[in-house]
Amino acid sequence: MESLETGNTISDSAENAAPIVAPARFRAPRASYVDFLESLLVTILLALFGTTFILQAFKIPSQSMEPTLLVGDHLLVNKFIFEGNGAWYEKLLPYRSVRRGDIIVFKFPFDDHPHYVKRVIGLPGDRIRIINEQVYVNGLSLAEPYMVHDPSADDPFADNFPPSGAGFPRWGLRPEWAEQIMNSVRNGELLVPPDHFFVMGDNRDRSWDSRYWGFVDRHAIMGRPMVIYWSVEATAEDYNDRSLLGTLRGIEDGLIHLSSRTRWHRMLRQVH
Repeated sequence: MESLETGNTISDSAENAAPIVAPARFRAPRASYVDFLESLLVTILLALFGTTFILQAFKIPSQSMEPTLLVGDHLLVNKFIFEGNGAWYEKLLPYRSVRRGDIIVFKFPFDDHPHYVKRVIGLPGDRIRIINEQVYVNGLSLAEPYMVHDPSADDPFADNFPPSGAGFPRWGLRPEWAEQIMNSVRNGELLVPPDHFFVMGDNRDRSWDSRYWGFVDRHAIMGRPMVIYWSVEATAEDYNDRSLLGTLRGIEDGLIHLSSRTRWHRMLRQVH
């Protein structure tokens, strides 16, 4: 008689009896577990590599970038696009510099450095001024087809910026920026320092941006949104609770109302 797995011949005689090797099928589960753990480890490592260097998912919790980005839009951000510190290997990779008009994701300069998303208006060395809601860069008016104004909003720097003297209204400003802003004003224009950027929201009157807290350091920029991979009907209040329990409740509510609240027309839309 032949063993099903090993092919060894087993004698019926007790004298010639040999130890019976357990069929390989009984050892298979252990091998399967090892294969599973190896696959899981590789998947985790690839995911960590991808979210660290290539792509990362974010969601939009506020109105500051409307109508380009809506509350409830879920984005994939390309972290493998902007050049860094000028290392030699960057010339071999598909990096490029940050351009005016780019939408960027960056770490907010204060507090716990949450991630913000805004549009780049001023590059290093640019001179920024706003007159009657029109943005001027280096003395030339900036075309902004993406921008909207909300007449009902009370925005002290929407019409004219930067302030012309030390007596400007300071409500809404970070205290640190309120003390420093006049140091960057030259002849009525705001001068963007080296390795920094001036950013604003497309929803100009409902955006807390560089006008109110200052410049974005180049090292704080994480990447550029590429595509909206999912969009759900939501309000800013839906994202007020950022605790773990609040996040889980939001996920549960989104799954329950997946079909009715999903903005299908925004799925896989490129971000510009």
